[in-house]
Amino acid sequence: MLFGDKLRYLREEKGVTQKQLGEFIHVSDRVVGYYESNNRFPKNEETLKRIAQYFNVSIDYLLGNSNN
Repeated sequence: MLFGDKLRYLREEKGVTQKQLGEFIHVSDRVVGYYESNNRFPKNEETLKRIAQYFNVSIDYLLGNSNN
């Protein structure tokens, strides 16, 4: 599963919108949509950290290096 697919799964499982997630990680809902469609990847580590924190998962999980 690619990063964007995991992100969409986590977001939908938590029941939040792209806008709500974007506000937390400091990007627009459009950028979240690009992430989820695997057209873009977060430009900096801080964004990855915020995503991992929001969903209580590891960065390794988001990157596909772990199943936990």
